[in-house]
Amino acid sequence: MSRVEKIQNKMKEQNVEALLITSPYNLRYASGFTGSTGLSVMTQDKAYFVTDFRYTEQAAEQAVGFEVIQNTGPIYDEVKTIVENEKINVLSFEKDFVTYATFDQIRDMLPCELNPSSGLLESLREIKDEDEIETIQKAIRITEHAFEEILHYIKPGVTEIAVANKLDFLMREQGATSVSFDTIVASGKRSAMPHGVASDKEIEEGDMITIDFGCYYKGYVSDMTRTFSLGDPGEELKKIHQIVLDAQLKVNEAARPGITGKELDAIAREYITEKGYGDAFGHSTGHGIGLEVHENPGINFRNEQPLVEGNVITNEPGIYIPGLGGVRIEDDLVITKDGNRNLMKVTKELIQL
Repeated sequence: MSRVEKIQNKMKEQNVEALLITSPYNLRYASGFTGSTGLSVMTQDKAYFVTDFRYTEQAAEQAVGFEVIQNTGPIYDEVKTIVENEKINVLSFEKDFVTYATFDQIRDMLPCELNPSSGLLESLREIKDEDEIETIQKAIRITEHAFEEILHYIKPGVTEIAVANKLDFLMREQGATSVSFDTIVASGKRSAMPHGVASDKEIEEGDMITIDFGCYYKGYVSDMTRTFSLGDPGEELKKIHQIVLDAQLKVNEAARPGITGKELDAIAREYITEKGYGDAFGHSTGHGIGLEVHENPGINFRNEQPLVEGNVITNEPGIYIPGLGGVRIEDDLVITKDGNRNLMKVTKELIQL
């Protein structure tokens, strides 16, 4: 079944007469279009793609199953024409992506009712097909290659920002189009900051170093964290590393269809709490990845939905002690029919450079 048919079936299920797609991620999912300007109007039996002259040829190639329309004036003039031609009474729009200014504009010009909606395409995006999983796997291989290379580069006196820039370059060299998010390199006491984006701090002997990074490859992301040290980081940090690793392995073992995000999160949280560091683990255990680096399903205390085959999630518990340092370890897992497959291969054991 094509993506267009999947979306139209979902529209029928949810009684959505017509849908305006403006989120670049949802647009790419629905149509395969990789350009930067365009939108789609879908009805339960038709799919229109509107873009300007720069992208009509590209859209004709990529947006299979869509009727491509070139806008010469304002793009919403074409939406108005589609609404009139298709006699659309209610047009649902993505309330998480349409700005108030755009809403103000289209409310006055479109001859139909506007219905704010959320999550229709995102719910479909949660379940990855084989091609999507293969693309994520390739993004992960690029990320792992960069990790293995960076270990040779880190020495006393090298700054965190130099490490981050080198990682980004190594990934691009292997075919990545961009990074998934600003690369995190947090060393020494800064490793106690869960999102310590790289600074000009120099890495020193005895520092624990957390790197959290990933790349975009053909529109899909990877997301990986490893914590290692330059020299001996001291007994407490070594103990913390082992606790985080054990918690992370317990989650890897338990992830399967039917378990909820809440239950999976509790596995890591309860183990870390039992070891006396519950207060030092303040974020969720993981999240979905795909076209975006944070998608559903959430692996957190709020998510009571069971995981299903085809979900791709991160597993990233951590412990952070201000004034000392921190540890986070993260893999990307795909939920399979009877368990999960870890898409990552590089070691998680404590490497002491």
